Amino acid sequence: MEWKKMLVSADAVLERIRPGMSVFLSTGAAEPRTLVKHLMATHSAKLQDLELIQIVSFADAISLKNLQSQKFRLKTFFSGWVADEAITAGHVDLIPCYLSRIPELLEKRKIRVDTVFVQITPPDKDGYSSLGVSVDVARLAMEQADLVVGEINTRVPRTLGDTFVHISDFDMLVQSDEPPVYFERWRAAPVFNLIAANIEPLIEDQSCIAFSMGPLFEAVSRTLTRKQHLGIHSPFFSDALMDLVKSGAVTNRYKELFKRKSITSYAFGTEELLQWLDQNPGVEFQPVDKVFDPLSIGRNPRFAAIISARRVDITGRIALHAGLGNVASGPAEVLAFLNGAQISEGGYTIFGLPSRNHRGAANITTSIEGLKNRVDFREAVDYVVTEFGVASLKGLTLRERAQALIEIAHPDDRVELISAAKKENILYRDQIYLEESAFRYPSHINECHQFKGGVEIRFRPIRPSDEEEMRRLFYRFSDEAVYYRYFSSLKAMPHTRMQTYVNVDWNNVMSIVGVAGKPGRGSIVSEARYLVDAEGEWARLAKERGIKGFWADVLLSNIAIMKVFYKSGLPVLTEKESGVYHVTIPFDQP
Repeated sequence: MEWKKMLVSADAVLERIRPGMSVFLSTGAAEPRTLVKHLMATHSAKLQDLELIQIVSFADAISLKNLQSQKFRLKTFFSGWVADEAITAGHVDLIPCYLSRIPELLEKRKIRVDTVFVQITPPDKDGYSSLGVSVDVARLAMEQADLVVGEINTRVPRTLGDTFVHISDFDMLVQSDEPPVYFERWRAAPVFNLIAANIEPLIEDQSCIAFSMGPLFEAVSRTLTRKQHLGIHSPFFSDALMDLVKSGAVTNRYKELFKRKSITSYAFGTEELLQWLDQNPGVEFQPVDKVFDPLSIGRNPRFAAIISARRVDITGRIALHAGLGNVASGPAEVLAFLNGAQISEGGYTIFGLPSRNHRGAANITTSIEGLKNRVDFREAVDYVVTEFGVASLKGLTLRERAQALIEIAHPDDRVELISAAKKENILYRDQIYLEESAFRYPSHINECHQFKGGVEIRFRPIRPSDEEEMRRLFYRFSDEAVYYRYFSSLKAMPHTRMQTYVNVDWNNVMSIVGVAGKPGRGSIVSEARYLVDAEGEWARLAKERGIKGFWADVLLSNIAIMKVFYKSGLPVLTEKESGVYHVTIPFDQP
């Protein structure tokens, strides 16, 4: 077929449109801008009461001013970006629906489509065009419509996957010189680099990841370049993902679905991204019923859904960004990937956010009531990450969740959160909180050592939220170990005793725990601490020159710990008195 004979003007296309028609438009960077701009600008009396359907609307060519008239009514499945304001004002209709279920609505004609405007590449010698950077449900909409119009644009990348449509599927073609909708890269403020650094250890090699867009993902992509054999099954492909693929960290080798291919349904980004996607065999675009389907997502082992959050309450309920702060992740889209992560073997969800917003208000609060885009399924939230650390919530009680989340809140907000949680009986009424310790917490102490048999232990400072883990460690001790450590035969370690132990001031006490298992999911297997002696010559030296030594009292029968001291390579001075070794180890002696 000689496709150029099918070319007509945009005005000729609009002559075929009748009042009351339902017109499907391709999404985002694939928006058919020439056709839409003519549609918005026309004053034809025939073009009245039109229903425009767009899966994700960025209101580039679609003018919100025109939507306030009686000529057009936009229906969308996504409430982010500028559509949020129009939905609130009643100028745009939101259809709440899982994106993976939209094809079913079209097939059963629950959503009527009379006309389709889609952007495509020029056809190849066999007559096949590509849908470019937006596949969603375009092909199915074309099958349902009576009038199918393709807007041919030479700037559209010829993407691979389920993107090809034959020129015979179109009734009319329009030539376009309009540039696609480009999105500039997000600037990641320093706080997002800190959040990303805390997320990085949670992502294992061979994990399959999902990204969205925004400063968090720009930062995270840079931290993941050292990973190996990552996979991508993501609703949206961005410049940040392009960089990650270029780094060599992505091979898709260990995915179960679309092995060795990065899978997406949309691409949003710069001109560089769109050029990179052109005929790129490593990236496949698939319809939303495959990309957003939780069962399909869950087929990939170790699936990690990384999601940017706006706010979180102390029980783990999440509020997502709204309006211009939300480019592409509404509750329905997020829920699909939450469910997919729950189905995935070894899958998990990570929500990242700064402890405070750009106005200085707390992002970890006692309640998120009244906020839009809430995700109330707190059982699906595995990790919450801020610049102050990681709260691992899986399997925790509401009290334990509150402790873990308060620990990663901004230090200036923690006293108020503790007080509010006590009033609501989420925390114990006698819960200890040392306000100054939040500012002194030595977060720089974080090391991993490998021991015999390949066992890896991570060492970090103790936290108040370690109370339950430390109690479990105590009850794993033998009677002999308890006696050696506490110089008495303790039989129980209740909350009142243990909370005093885990709340340290970091001036006079230093406590380091050893954690076995995966980051964020391990259990405490060891703990060591020292206390600064506030009296005597050693204290004076410590104040004047820094800590110069270490002392301990050790039972004579505790031979094992004495061996540890002697293996240190430092001089060990001992005095024996009343069945106890008084051990001194000076640091400044050869």
